[in-house]
Amino acid sequence: MRKRFPGYSVCLAMMRKHNPQMQEDGFHLLLPRAAEHIEALMEDFSREQEHGLRCWLLELIGEARSPKAFGLLREQLRSSDESLRDWAIRGLQQLGTPEARQTLCDAGVGGGRRPTGRCTGRGCRREIV
Repeated sequence: MRKRFPGYSVCLAMMRKHNPQMQEDGFHLLLPRAAEHIEALMEDFSREQEHGLRCWLLELIGEARSPKAFGLLREQLRSSDESLRDWAIRGLQQLGTPEARQTLCDAGVGGGRRPTGRCTGRGCRREIV
């Protein structure tokens, strides 16, 4: 049975919980609706301090495939944080616009990297290979 969408704020609150299952549930409830909430996701990303949640928000932003996120993804491509760079790469690849592809090309990034696996604890939720 599919869970009813409780709303953006509730999903974000779930992702902040200390219970890993609650975090996952919040993420997965928001995932198919990320495009509907792209502005809020980008705003929360810019304010968030917790590294793991920033990675997860950036993943959702990339999954939204919204041209509105291009500037943020391009900015994170230049981040000193490898995890954020990797999620920016994935987001730009998923965006797939000529501008996104050119940005990746200019940065010397190919198209073969994709997220897999899981990290533990409060770090990034996925690894890039």
